[in-house]
Formats: sequence, C-alpha cells, structure tokens
Amino acid sequence: MSEALTTKRAIAASLKGLMGSAPLAKISVRDIVGDCGLNRQTFYYHFRDKYELVNWIYESEAMASIAALKDYEHWTEGIVRIFAYLLENRAFYVNALNAPGRNSFDGYLFDATKQLIRGVADEVAEGLAAGEADRAFVSDFYAFAFVGMAVRWIKSGMGEPPEEITRKIADLVEGSLRRALEKWAAPARSGSAPRGSAPTESVKAGPARLLGIGPGAADSFGRRGGES
Repeated sequence: MSEALTTKRAIAASLKGLMGSAPLAKISVRDIVGDCGLNRQTFYYHFRDKYELVNWIYESEAMASIAALKDYEHWTEGIVRIFAYLLENRAFYVNALNAPGRNSFDGYLFDATKQLIRGVADEVAEGLAAGEADRAFVSDFYAFAFVGMAVRWIKSGMGEPPEEITRKIADLVEGSLRRALEKWAAPARSGSAPRGSAPTESVKAGPARLLGIGPGAADSFGRRGGES
C-alpha cells in the first residue's frame, strides 16, 4: 500500500469516527486532522474539502466492494456486500443520508447498482432482440427501486439482515427482469413505437419521481465549493 493511500485511509477513518457522534455539517477539517494527528496542509494535499473526502469514501469503499460482481452469477453477492458494508458503517451512512443539501450517497449507490443490474440485464438479454434503450430502462428501474429500499432500510435502523433483504430483492428481480426483456423483444404491435427507441424524459423520470430520489451523482459533494 502506498504512503498516499495509507494517509487517505487514515483521514477517512477519522472522519467516519467523528461522524459517529456529530453531524457532518458540524465537523471541520481542523477536527479531522486533529483526530488523526496530521496537519491541515496534509489534508488539503489529498482532498479539496471534507465533501471530497466523503466522495472518496463512497468510491473507494462502497463502490469498490462490488466492482467484480457485475454478472448474473454473482450479482446477489454484490447486493449482500453493499448491505453488509452499510451495516458495518451504520453511523457514517445514517449521518451522510441526513446531511442537508450536499448529500449524494443515493446518487453513488444508484450508479453502482445500475452497473450491477446492467450486467445482469445484458446476460439475460443474450439471444433476445432487446434493444439498448430497453436494457437501459430496466437497469434504471431496478436501480431506483434498490436505492429506495436501501435508503429506507438505513433510516429505519437496518434491522433486517442483509441476506434476507437480498433474497427478497432477488426473488423480485430475477423473474420480472427476464419477463420484461422477453416481452419487449417480441415483435412490436402495429402502430407502437419501434423497440429500442429511447424512452421519453417523462418516462425515464417516473421511477425516480415515485421513489423521491435522483439518478446519478449530479449533486455530489465534490461539486460544491471548499471550506475554511
């Protein structure tokens, strides 16, 4: 492990520890470096501000944990890992979800889950005439649904075991995903839009609007300005 990565992990561990007892908005860079025994110059060498540090934690821990599990055979293992990781870091993610304004964890989780579901959809669609737009819509829909479930699970206290909630998700996804792609791959009805044509913006926004979450990480912590 490089010295830079060791330092970044030490800084991240300090922030996660501090967020166990204080909201992110109340934690300063001075608090973080004081906790891990570094100076502010070292912090700013690695991170622009505390929000970029939070983004780094998302990417290097939560998202990296499922990087190799984006296929049909292993996708449920990826879901279990996400829930288990969130449970292990309960205080941090409860705090992150409650941080006003600059919260983007649901966006990162959406992106990671969409990639995972897309790998499953591509494998299921092999041999079917399911177009790119159909596969993308399926991936969006189930990713939105998963993020909604995960956020509710976190905010309700994470009482249900990761394996149990993953089993329920798998029971819903595996059959319905295949049925949807098979149905959409059938010859289009007379007068209907060509299969594979891109869905309208209102259609794409539907699942997100129903679940009250946003796609992607457009509002990520790292897009905001620095702090003193």
